[in-house]
Amino acid sequence: MTYIAKPKLHHPSLQTNRIGYTRRDYEGSVSTLCAGCGHDSISAAIVQACYNLNIEPHKVAKLSGIGCSSKAPTYFLGGSHGFNTVHGRMPSVLTGAALANRDLIYLGVSGDGDSASIGIGQFAHSMRRGVNMTYIVMNNGVYGLTKGQFSATADFGSKSKKGVTNTDSPVDLVALALQLGATYVARSFSGDKAQLVPLIEGALAHQGAAFIDVISPCVTFNNHAGSTRSYDYVREHNEAVNRIDFLVPGKEITTDYAPGTMQEVTQHDGSVLRLRKLHADYDASDRVAAMNHLQKHHAMGEIVTGLLFVDPKACDLHVHLNTVDVPLNTLDERALCPGSAALEAVNASLR
Repeated sequence: MTYIAKPKLHHPSLQTNRIGYTRRDYEGSVSTLCAGCGHDSISAAIVQACYNLNIEPHKVAKLSGIGCSSKAPTYFLGGSHGFNTVHGRMPSVLTGAALANRDLIYLGVSGDGDSASIGIGQFAHSMRRGVNMTYIVMNNGVYGLTKGQFSATADFGSKSKKGVTNTDSPVDLVALALQLGATYVARSFSGDKAQLVPLIEGALAHQGAAFIDVISPCVTFNNHAGSTRSYDYVREHNEAVNRIDFLVPGKEITTDYAPGTMQEVTQHDGSVLRLRKLHADYDASDRVAAMNHLQKHHAMGEIVTGLLFVDPKACDLHVHLNTVDVPLNTLDERALCPGSAALEAVNASLR
């Protein structure tokens, strides 16, 4: 069924964005995930974010690993570059692609098994190296493709559909991303489109390692009483630190937020993240405070969502390595092999 494409017909009255694309132009094939799966809601949020940002689909490279989440790129941005890697290896393949062609927008899609178990080492190094990417984890706390075993992100004490209690401590990917040096860190809920779409927009515009952990209930294996990844549990225990409004350069700045404390963050490209602070003392530019806030509310059984940390002056891997401004895959032989004189100069500098 994954090969079934959606009809190409467009109603003449469909609204287009600034570059002439309709929302349908950012969609992909028909989804074969379970009806009600949170992953489909995340795919819809990605579609909406790319439409809002006037992104040309062919300028996006979407990469994934293995799992229900890694099937999701089939269902959005059908006109983009795509690569489905080996289980847990998406970050290293994406890193290589980003080094070769810096002109593309890189979107990595993964799951809690793909990133928190077999791929946890790859996840760690992509965060600490500052790869310019938007890394989205569709986190449901179970291995959906292998019949609902607990994943590494399942909370201690949570119950499986068969009544088994999890006795392992969870891996918190948000806490890891903060500790490892990610410069844009957020958590959201697949059922909260108003929060998720602008978070994705901000991540796509960010220059550096942007990580979003999205709680995405598995309706087949993890949406029951006793689960801490069910729709009901997340709605009841959601502790949002802020609501975000993403403003692109040149767009009229408007907001429908109620009066209150605001925090504005201007990014490299001139885009503005406007944060409505639900916690008046919360500072999204303080990495240590974000980690403390996260741990404090985790101990209270609450799921902290929103933009937890952002560094507006972040640099990506190309800056760290001091690479040339043009994509490496466009360099000719003369640029790559400057000759024996240049080699001798390099060797002399090392003596």
